Formats: sequence, C-alpha cells, structure tokens
Amino acid sequence: MMRFKKIFGITFLVLIISICGIAGLNYSKLTILTGYSAKHMNSSVFIGNRSVEFTDTKDNNFAPVNLADDKVNMQEKTSVASVFGLKERKAVYREGLGSVLINEDFDQSQPIVIPNRIKTKTGLPYPYGELSQKDTVFNTIDYEKINTTVASIFDSNNENIKKTRAVMVLYKDQIIAEKYVDGLDKNSKLPGWSMTKSVLATVYGVLQKQGAINIKDKAPVAEWQNDERRDITIHNLLQMNCGLEWDEDYGSISDATKMLYLDSDMTTAQIHKKAIYKPNEYWYYSSGVSNLLSGILRNYFSSYQEYLDYPYRELIDKIGMHSMLIETDIAGNYVGSSYAWATVRDWAKFGLLYLHRGNWNGTQIFNPEWTDYVTTPSPTSEGDYGGHFWLNAGGFYPDAPRDMFSANGYQGQRVFIIPSKNLVIVRFGLIGDAGVDFNTFLKEMVSAVE
Repeated sequence: MMRFKKIFGITFLVLIISICGIAGLNYSKLTILTGYSAKHMNSSVFIGNRSVEFTDTKDNNFAPVNLADDKVNMQEKTSVASVFGLKERKAVYREGLGSVLINEDFDQSQPIVIPNRIKTKTGLPYPYGELSQKDTVFNTIDYEKINTTVASIFDSNNENIKKTRAVMVLYKDQIIAEKYVDGLDKNSKLPGWSMTKSVLATVYGVLQKQGAINIKDKAPVAEWQNDERRDITIHNLLQMNCGLEWDEDYGSISDATKMLYLDSDMTTAQIHKKAIYKPNEYWYYSSGVSNLLSGILRNYFSSYQEYLDYPYRELIDKIGMHSMLIETDIAGNYVGSSYAWATVRDWAKFGLLYLHRGNWNGTQIFNPEWTDYVTTPSPTSEGDYGGHFWLNAGGFYPDAPRDMFSANGYQGQRVFIIPSKNLVIVRFGLIGDAGVDFNTFLKEMVSAVE
C-alpha cells in the first residue's frame, strides 16, 4: 500500500510538473495570440469598417485565436483582447497610419505625423478612373466557364472549406468577373498580409527608375559593416537570398511572431541575426527582411514626412489605389511585410500595373525592366520566388502558365498576373492552398481565354 502511494505520488508530481510546463509554454504564446486578436480586430473595425461581430465570427473565429475575448471602444478607437483575463493586449487606431499594438511606453496623447494623400478624380472609367467601366464583350472569352470557375472556388451549402471571400478577374483592363461573399462588396477593404511585400518592392522599383537608389549597392546597415554581412546588397534582400538566420513560423513563438506582435520597431529584428550562409547560397522566406527594407527605405529620405508621403505620392495614389492604407509600427515604420489594406478593385490595379510593365495609362511608374527583375528567380528558390514576388517559373502550379507571377499573402490572398493571357486574377479568403485547389482554378480560368 505504501509502495502504491509512493508510485502514485511520484506519478502525480510528474503530471503536475508536465501540466505546469505546458501551461507555461502556452502562457507565453498567449501574448502572441491576444496580440493578433486585438490588432486584427482593431484594423478590421476601423480600417475595414466591419462590425465587431463580423470580425469575431468571420475573421478571428479560427483556433486558437477564437479563444480570445475582444472588447472595442468605438469612441477611443481601441480594442483589447485577453484569454480568460490573461495576457491582455491593446491596439489603437490612428487616422492615416492604421492600427498598432501598444505597450506601456506608448503615449497616446503625443501628436502624430500622417501621410499626405492626393486623391484626384480623372473622369475616366475603371481601372484608370472613378467611373464605372465601359463594358466590352470579348469573343475570345468563354464567359460561362469563367463564371462557373469563379463560383467553384467559393463554398456552397455551408461547406466552410474553401473560405473564399472575393474574386475578381480582369482581361485586357476589363472586369469580366467579380464575386463577393455576403457582408463584403466592391467597397470593402481587405488585408493583403504579405502581398504588402510586393507593394514595398515596387516602391524600390520607383526609386530605381528615378535614380535615387541602385539595388546592387550594399545594404546601408551600420551593424553589418565590421563582419561578413557587409557584402549583403539590397538586391539580396529583395530576393530573400541574404543568408541571414530567421525563423518564419506562425504556429510558435518565432522571429516572425515576436516581430509582428511584440516589437516596437519592426525594422530591427533581422538586423541582429547572424549570417549562416553567404549571399545567393540559400533562399529563405523572411518577413524580417521586408521590414528591414522598410527601415532602409526610410533612410533614403531627408524627413519622416517624405518617407510617409513617398509610397502614396509616387505609386499608390498615382494609380488610383485610394483605398489602400499601409499601417505603421510604434516607431513609425511602414510594416512592409504584412499590413496593407485595400479594396479588391484597388488590389487588381496593382496587378494591372505589372501586367503593363509599369505603364499606367501612359505614365511610366517604374521601368519596364523592373518587371523582368522581380520575375527573375532567386537562386536556390527552385523558380518559386523573385524580387518579393512569387513565381510559377518552377511549375509550382503545374497547369498554370510558367510566366505567371503573383503577390501572395497569409490565408490565401493572391494577385495573379498572367501576361501571356492578359489576365489579372485577384482572390481573397481565409485559407490558402490547404483548402483551395489553386492549380485547378487557374487551369480552368486560363482555358476559358483563347
């Protein structure tokens, strides 16, 4: 009996220690979880103009984020998230800058600098203006197949598997298909997540055209000048082939999640990582690289105001993407890895700009060669990645054209650009390849165009 009690006591102690260990680990993860919930709730309500209920039941309803409880103050434009009252995180909306997770040092009373926006009316039809498009019927399009294929990527009969929220298809600058789930429409702003990386890269393309930078120059990072990292170029960063250590894991406490949900200045996370490969030896996807590029970009301007204004003045507003907003971190840097919001129609304009090799209705926004640059495969990426764009050169989608390239984001956000078919296809959803057969979808879309 005494032996049994002893064995039971030891077993119980081991069990308690194990539970405490697991609880301790998950307790740390709660900081990331509540940070995600508070931040996305705040952005959805105050940028996307959606209700708390919609965000809670549609956007934040996946495990483990659905464990969080969110409270929103509409007057103060704040949101607070916690899990059973633990690890409370707070996000604040700032007009012109978007939502940001704050810390104890954040002073909400301090005045903020916001970007100047130029929203002119052209009197032209979409996509080059604010008027309705002049519909054209193309005899090279199988419209029935287009509509059937678009419908096939949406859930039916309450499946909740594909989780597509919006699809838009453009052919020769014309909308030939457009569909949304209930609760969203052409005026709804949606998060591009990592599609923001492609927008950031395009700003570099504009600077390159204007002669303000040379992407083959060494990255101007002071911390790298006394070691092997001094040889890393802006080009290496754009191709994500710089060889720096980084952990891009969203299911754990990783470099990426700590940067997005803990760091006040997101541009520094990648700076302090050691080199584990030489440039061009190893391709690895890193949101830290993108935010570092945002920080480097800031150093090219003589004032903070100029940094804020430039992407809008020279790119975003110049092509009429007036709904777009790129959010900043606490330190005032654009979160170039993840946080751009815009309507589906404006995201489609971004795709059209690349379809036309930087030419926007007669105005050259970036050099045509920039399109060649971003679609050149990064060494060791197996043809899957270029200059902050995803490629199909390696046949990731075997039944889609090899010249297709795309801006990709978390949960299956996509702007597909297919030059050989004169197509831009935009898809927004809440799940990516795990729930959607993009290969078949693209195959059917392409086959509907002669």
